[in-house]
Amino acid sequence: VQLVESGGGLVQAGGSLRLSCAASGNTFSIAAMIWYRQAPGKQRELVAAITSGGDSTNYADSVKGRFTISRDNAKNTMYLQMNNLKPEDTAVYYCSFLLVNYERYWGQGTQVTVSS
Repeated sequence: VQLVESGGGLVQAGGSLRLSCAASGNTFSIAAMIWYRQAPGKQRELVAAITSGGDSTNYADSVKGRFTISRDNAKNTMYLQMNNLKPEDTAVYYCSFLLVNYERYWGQGTQVTVSS
């Protein structure tokens, strides 16, 4: 499975961005799709997750009510809609797909910078 991310950039506080993560390869065995982020000097943290069937989602407390994770299985693509962005959301965002056999694949990361 290969993952390609897009949609990062520079935005002012209060603005919005939409990240995308497109998958290719063996996508038939995906169990869950997850967004992580890593800010400078900090550990990587889970931002949001969604099951492949879309029936369950999970969010970090810090982004609840502002971020929305979604997926389009027909396009093998996952999204992260980020609204009301804050400077503390600045990080490199990574997508990850978890397969049913517990293999995990990562995207290359996309930089999100929120200016105050």
